[in-house]
Amino acid sequence: MTKEILNTLILKKQNKQKQLAVLIDPDSISNESGLVNICNLCNKAKVDLILVGGSLITNGFWSKCVSKIKSLTTIPVLLFPGNIMQVHDEADAILFLSMISGRNSELLIGKHVLAAPGLKKSGIEVIPTAYMIVDGGNITSVMYMSNTMPIPHDKNNIAVCTAMAGEMLGLQVMYMDAGSGALNPISTSMIEEVRKSVDTPIFVGGGIKTAEQALATANAGADIVVIGNAFEKNPNLILEISNAIHGIATINLI
Repeated sequence: MTKEILNTLILKKQNKQKQLAVLIDPDSISNESGLVNICNLCNKAKVDLILVGGSLITNGFWSKCVSKIKSLTTIPVLLFPGNIMQVHDEADAILFLSMISGRNSELLIGKHVLAAPGLKKSGIEVIPTAYMIVDGGNITSVMYMSNTMPIPHDKNNIAVCTAMAGEMLGLQVMYMDAGSGALNPISTSMIEEVRKSVDTPIFVGGGIKTAEQALATANAGADIVVIGNAFEKNPNLILEISNAIHGIATINLI
């Protein structure tokens, strides 16, 4: 299997180039025209990555959703799976999530054993990902569905030790997530402390509702800022956040 996407994430981190990822949950797409509009916005905003996945996927739009995105944009599509059924051969890569913040063994290794043969056959790039759920002020879908407790929002030391353990276990990227629909984003102090403690690229998502919050998240140490629910209510937010995030890269290059 290739490591093209992973190598790009690492290279951009080293060059201090911040990235924006848009998370598309097929359950939130009511029709194909809505998906076309989102992809057009992503193209216009020069979004770096598109993540596809959700905690449930109940509308039967999963497979068609990935195929349609691939036909509408050249932006890399990464699977962000909520279960082992969320695999698609047309995706560029999959974030192979190990939920290291919880104590549910099925989400640490159990489900991975079941998914491995199919992923091997698919040929898509597999990115070993340390997945950390952080309290965002309410019970989110991922907390409920995973049957795990999040890292308390003010316990930076727990987040740091968890991230370090994930890196020592060989996981290649970190994903810090307050969850879809979180009231609050992950604190900048927690992101800063985790950034100081690990060398891997860091995704941060959940609760980011404004360009200002996205910019603060990136400046704190997130390499890839992820937005999802917020852009569904305000599609223009994609462009606003993209301008803010990519502006950091411009400053770093001056």
